[in-house]
Amino acid sequence: GPSPACRSCSLWMPSAGTAPSLYNLIPSLDMIFLDRPYVSDFLLNSLSRSGRAVLRTAFTEELARKTARPLLLVNDAEAEERCRSGERLYSNSENALDWMLAHLGDLPLAQSIRIMKDKAALRRILGQLDPGFFFREIPAAELPSTDISAWPCPFILKPSVGFLSMGVHTITNAEDWKRALETVTRDAGLNHFPDSVVNQSCFIAEQYITGDEYAVDLYFDEQGAPVILNIFQHRFASFEDVSDRLYVTGEAVIRANLPRFTEWFSKANALIGARNFPAHAELRVDGEHIRPIEFNPMRFAGLCTTDMAAFAFGLNTVETWLNGSRPDFDTLLAGREGKTYSMIILDKPRGLPENAVFDYKKLVSSFQHVLELRKIDVPELPLFGIIFAETDERHRNELDRILKSDLTEFLL
Repeated sequence: GPSPACRSCSLWMPSAGTAPSLYNLIPSLDMIFLDRPYVSDFLLNSLSRSGRAVLRTAFTEELARKTARPLLLVNDAEAEERCRSGERLYSNSENALDWMLAHLGDLPLAQSIRIMKDKAALRRILGQLDPGFFFREIPAAELPSTDISAWPCPFILKPSVGFLSMGVHTITNAEDWKRALETVTRDAGLNHFPDSVVNQSCFIAEQYITGDEYAVDLYFDEQGAPVILNIFQHRFASFEDVSDRLYVTGEAVIRANLPRFTEWFSKANALIGARNFPAHAELRVDGEHIRPIEFNPMRFAGLCTTDMAAFAFGLNTVETWLNGSRPDFDTLLAGREGKTYSMIILDKPRGLPENAVFDYKKLVSSFQHVLELRKIDVPELPLFGIIFAETDERHRNELDRILKSDLTEFLL
């Protein structure tokens, strides 16, 4: 029944015998927002063990029923009161941003969300760190009449508000521009996400950022100082590739980038002003020059892929943030030298027949050590699933192979 510490919350309980520690759950001082399109078992297990409060929605009620996890569900009023009392917030999905902006729109947290989700606004603010960086804002209706003849090529065209690599195009010439406009027109109205997550009514064009690409899970503490929880290197198959197929982390990636990224995020947040705030950021590094691609507020790596840190280092990033802890990477990385930990997004090829069957067994057998295979069957996600893998130097070619594959070799 309702916890005495919560006036408007209730504990959803699975059938007897499935959760022996159920009655030991103690309401915590955090507020969790779970939403579509995907919640991992890893995150659900963590939340059900800790007893952290979760916003009650039709989605979370159904999630609790389907997965038989005890979740402490609280209504809108209780959730808003918790948020306004200064509790730490986290969401697995940017779909929850609409709720945050509607209920907490007057708080500094909401301002940081708005800045990070609006790529054009973020470019304007962080432009102080990178004078001369080329970018333009273009309403979708004006794309066909936009003259790009004087723009520096290559450049990237993408929605001002976006998620994953949806709607992202690399433009190297007039033909690329023409194809991009055709795709934008074709995909108009096919968006399955709220406007706060993906909105193709306005685009930005920005100069192509050269160098190696990285994704970073971090939070800004009470003083706005960055605390980095994981660093992924985003690998691409070619110059034109903008997919999310392969991200890798490991001892070498962390040690090479932790000091310089911490310094850069300190400078960036001096302009953004986020406090007690989790985020997932994407950067490119060319020599010693660091440039941001985007910030994603109130979450870490999307689709619960922040779980990679637990496989790689034994670090639960969500719990670390909610507890206000700081990872000791010297300890976490000890004994993991020479290992690469990979997150492989199994995106479906375009034009895939509805009756196509994916051979997961064949795919798993092509890797040295699969840590977890997550099959995903969510209509709005064009994915077969996600693989987390461990690879040593002798088997690094398996990562090159999956990066270049269109995955049709694994169709039955």
